[in-house]
Amino acid sequence: MLFVDNNGITNPRLNLALEEYLLRQVDEEQPILLFYVNEPSVIIGRNQNTIEEIDPDYVNAHGIHVVRRLSGGGAVYHDPGNLNFSFITRGKDDLHNFARFTGPVIDGLRAMGVPAELRGRSDIFVDGRKISGNAQYATPTRMFSHGTLLFDTDIAEMLRAINPRRLAIESKAVHSVRNVVANIRELLPGDMTINDLKAALLRSIFDDGPVPTLGLGVEDWQRVAAIAHERYDQWAWNYGRSPRFNVQKSARLPAGKIDTRIEVDGGLIQEIKIYGDFSGREDIAGLEAMLAGVPYDRERLTAALGEVDLNRYFGQMDGVTFIDLLY
Repeated sequence: MLFVDNNGITNPRLNLALEEYLLRQVDEEQPILLFYVNEPSVIIGRNQNTIEEIDPDYVNAHGIHVVRRLSGGGAVYHDPGNLNFSFITRGKDDLHNFARFTGPVIDGLRAMGVPAELRGRSDIFVDGRKISGNAQYATPTRMFSHGTLLFDTDIAEMLRAINPRRLAIESKAVHSVRNVVANIRELLPGDMTINDLKAALLRSIFDDGPVPTLGLGVEDWQRVAAIAHERYDQWAWNYGRSPRFNVQKSARLPAGKIDTRIEVDGGLIQEIKIYGDFSGREDIAGLEAMLAGVPYDRERLTAALGEVDLNRYFGQMDGVTFIDLLY
């Protein structure tokens, strides 16, 4: 096995791009091990509806990254108290064999005095509390199995970031399962830092011997940056890839009661219908047509309505109030 040092990068877009680069473009016979720690982020499962998994106002206000990953499963929260691991291997015979990849991590935790165990298909628990979730992804020739390790994560912040607003959303997307969780730090017999945890796991995985590394050069990092830009920096991947869903919101405003029904597919508003007892000079159908095709995103909705006099449609309406109603 070869270890890849990510040079202390904490940008989730770059770390996910590095993992994808090692999967797709590094044809190495030996398994590869990658550790990384991210800035506060919500990492969305491949098949999830992003809007359904987060509070967009909260994550935007607090600078929390929202990035979709390649693997399936539920949304997870990353912060400087969360250590992520990834095993990248040739072939895909071990796809769905989570025991093979969680085993070395569990052994390392037990050596530290933490009685970890694999439960269900892909989670690591300690005394009935979840400390790690795992997921996998495969290409025709290679695969990775990656997971989180809650070491000293801000649990309260995690719950705020991945607790969606109470919207009437219907979707075929996969829903995240909320579990009772624990931080490894509180379970250790003695204190350590997240870097100590990483070092201890490396010692365990490599049997206290030297850690063979796979060095990356300037060209490798340029390719990683290109993957980050082409995929993980893109709204179309992080939000637009969400499954088709419907949003229904209503409010009693100075203009009257307003009820909106929005159908979103591919991140774009396919159809919007606005009902209510408001009264304006213009037919509301004109505003509905104007919003069709606009990305379902606060900034893009704001830009699309920037020059529109909403009073013509509602009698009394300001842009911020209307955006709050839509999003």
